[in-house]
Amino acid sequence: QVQLAESGGGLVQAGGSLRLSCAASGRIFSINEMGWYRQAPGKQRELVADINSGNKTNYADSVKGRFTISRDNAKNTVYLQMNSLKPEDTAVYYCGARGVRTIPFSLGDYWGQGTQVTVSS
Repeated sequence: QVQLAESGGGLVQAGGSLRLSCAASGRIFSINEMGWYRQAPGKQRELVADINSGNKTNYADSVKGRFTISRDNAKNTVYLQMNSLKPEDTAVYYCGARGVRTIPFSLGDYWGQGTQVTVSS
């Protein structure tokens, strides 16, 4: 059983910063890709940023230059540093892990339960 636990969401004024963390737990051997996704009310879930095991990153155009994703492979943890936040960044942010290999062997994708980020104008 693999679980993802997010933390760091909250309420912040426009222009402020937040740092999200997501720790994966369980009998994990390796994780191929970890990422952050968000879903605003009435909208589909969208990719914010992801990072693979080689630290190659990918960002949505809307967050480039403002958000930074990083990971600690030893801790199976991914972070999202969010700066210059805008009201349109308001959403539930979900952590995702893809290509998770466990001991004994299994391979799967997992989601966290989400953390609310609210940016006031």
